[in-house]
Amino acid sequence: MLLRPFSHARAHWSTTAVAVLATAVVFAATPALAQGTDKAAPLTPEAAAVKKTLEQKFPGAEVRGVTKSPYFGLYEVQFDDRIVYTDAKAKYVLVGSVYDSESKLNLTEERQRKLNRVDLATLPLDLAMKKVKGTGERTLIVFSDADCPFCHKLESEMKAVDNVTIYTFLFPIDQLHPDAARKSKIIWCSDDRVKAWDTFFESGKLPDNKGDCDNPIAKTAELGARFKINATPTLMFVDGSIVPGAIPAQRIETEMKNADAEVKKLAEAKK
Repeated sequence: MLLRPFSHARAHWSTTAVAVLATAVVFAATPALAQGTDKAAPLTPEAAAVKKTLEQKFPGAEVRGVTKSPYFGLYEVQFDDRIVYTDAKAKYVLVGSVYDSESKLNLTEERQRKLNRVDLATLPLDLAMKKVKGTGERTLIVFSDADCPFCHKLESEMKAVDNVTIYTFLFPIDQLHPDAARKSKIIWCSDDRVKAWDTFFESGKLPDNKGDCDNPIAKTAELGARFKINATPTLMFVDGSIVPGAIPAQRIETEMKNADAEVKKLAEAKK
């Protein structure tokens, strides 16, 4: 998984303490996620006090929510686009994940996914390449970089995933792959984009064009910034959950099943 340089993500975090915190989050492999559709619950007086203190200590940072966690008396904080934990006086900040030792479940990751779901109805799918496999009855959305080695690995894994419609947003990371945008434009400008994409990932061969047609590269970059996508590949599932990285085919299948179940659960809850 490749990350966009962190300096472009939160330029206003200038203090050493915040820089250390931010770096720790990145290397803990907790990806930046898009702001979700779940509405935050009203803050208790204690949580409001924690929020105020954190905003004073980290000016410019967005504290989106504070709730009392069931872990060690700590408060769960949506700090910018991540979850961290702190004490009632906000003196200490804990960066990392909480695991259930029995189920082996990453509770922080699960919580973050629920809080940061993307509303897929807001995605401009006309800016993506559409590939239908088998019945195409399931949906998978991918943000991908043509020169990202992890994206190549994901493409290989997705060969084993059938009966799915895959929407691929071309998301070149210029700072890491300066030629990826050119290649993406050439692929987009081909007569058969999906075939050109598959051929490139199989052989490295590009279509014979100059890549000078109207293309969505600039718009997908804006889209990624809007949803705070900063890694390639990044996958989105039908419940709006996000998973970064070249995950194996078996996990893709599991995530799609879980997402389908979550969509049904949410639909039942609205009845």
